[in-house]
Amino acid sequence: MRDHFEIRDHDAAGRIGRLEVPRADVTVETPALLPVVNPNVLTIEPSRLESEFGAEMLITNSYIIRSTDRIRDRAVDEGLHDFLDFDGAIMTDSGSFQLAEYGDIDVTTEEIIEFQRRIGSDVATPVDVPTPPDADRERAERELATTKRALADAEAAETGEMLVNAPVQGSTYADLREEAGRHAAGTGLDVFPVGAMVPLLNSYRYAETVEAVRAAKRGLGPGAPVHLFGAGHPMMLALAVAAGCDLFDSAAYALMARDGRYLTVSGTEHLEDLDYFPCSCPVCAEHTPADLRELGEGDGDGPSAERLLAEHNLHVTFEELRRVKEAIRSGNLLELVDRRARGHPAMLDGYRALLDHADELERTDPGSKDAFFHTSHEATRRPEVGRHRDRLARLTTPEALLLTESKAPSDHDYDAVWRVKPPFGPYPPALSETYPLTAEVPERTDDAAQVAAAEGVAALASANPETDLTVGHDAWCDRALDRLPDRVETENLRTLG
Repeated sequence: MRDHFEIRDHDAAGRIGRLEVPRADVTVETPALLPVVNPNVLTIEPSRLESEFGAEMLITNSYIIRSTDRIRDRAVDEGLHDFLDFDGAIMTDSGSFQLAEYGDIDVTTEEIIEFQRRIGSDVATPVDVPTPPDADRERAERELATTKRALADAEAAETGEMLVNAPVQGSTYADLREEAGRHAAGTGLDVFPVGAMVPLLNSYRYAETVEAVRAAKRGLGPGAPVHLFGAGHPMMLALAVAAGCDLFDSAAYALMARDGRYLTVSGTEHLEDLDYFPCSCPVCAEHTPADLRELGEGDGDGPSAERLLAEHNLHVTFEELRRVKEAIRSGNLLELVDRRARGHPAMLDGYRALLDHADELERTDPGSKDAFFHTSHEATRRPEVGRHRDRLARLTTPEALLLTESKAPSDHDYDAVWRVKPPFGPYPPALSETYPLTAEVPERTDDAAQVAAAEGVAALASANPETDLTVGHDAWCDRALDRLPDRVETENLRTLG
């Protein structure tokens, strides 16, 4: 793996980074969206993708270019950048998608890598085999072996300054994804797409998408730039970034526009069902849904409804990506994921799957951020809660200690009084102004937060078996009280008044 990727900021497993693309002589800030450009049908001109939408990188299909006489010669003669009129970085796919769709293509990795080099691609792709979800294990293993051979062929090819993708396959088998990631990271290749994700994404199987990404990341290690192939719906970008993805390629903006579909951060709407546009992008500010329905295919002098819908879809997607970056910088990426998870049940499944890996997220999650906002019971599983619980063993406790949700009583017989704050648990007064104990939490704590706080008390008790502990709680639920060791005394503050 060549060193072209620098990580600048972290939150959960999400990061802002810089991907150097030497052949284009540009540096792409990640997370980055790569609009898919069909070389036969330019829904939006690539120059506009750069100037109006801020695209620093795009992706097109070298197999389609190679197979189409009228554009192949132009791409070879002019070079891809002049042919597409785009100054940023250009990634090219190899035909693997066509292989998955039609079963066979008439090109080898050696041939397509050389063709990508000839037309001036900045990031090339070998002919890997995208094994679909739910394939039997024998097939997944067999096709992964073929992909590994394709990576070896790509590594042996003459590429010069051109970066090369090393796709990570393995279907829905986490161990194969991890193995594939480890193998890919051991090559001399540069960018690491998690492949064959489109069937999962199209079926809203976001939990399985997260599992595939996390498995690949375990194999790849923390420093590899990760591309989630086929992901570009704005509602799932925050989740995918928080899982550790850096690059996304989207044909959704054009494909959905073709079907009259309007993208939002909480799902997809149909143009025919809308009375108002809930967006302030240039398209939505200047048109109503009725305008676009009346416009239809256009009159030849102006844009069609499809084109305007595609422009909106890109605007909302790039806007969400900027929002994700700001969330990383501000340290509230998981809160953004939480909000997006309320928009669709499948997104909530994905968020919960991500939190199943909180221990992995904690390794790159900053120890200090802006305020922690507890807005759902999923927040009890965030890395910050587990980190605080793990660190309780470092604290020295006196012989008799009161842990209370309220202010310390003025007259007591304890050696010290600490606060207990759901969902984190106990902490001494000296830590009250440190992250994450500055968290904003609702006054009416839910059962999950109480259970998490009780588990924090149990951790403190386990680390300090000689300390007599008493918990003053605000009517905790039975499930939380059952988490406390038998030796811990309890007082219901509501009963005490």
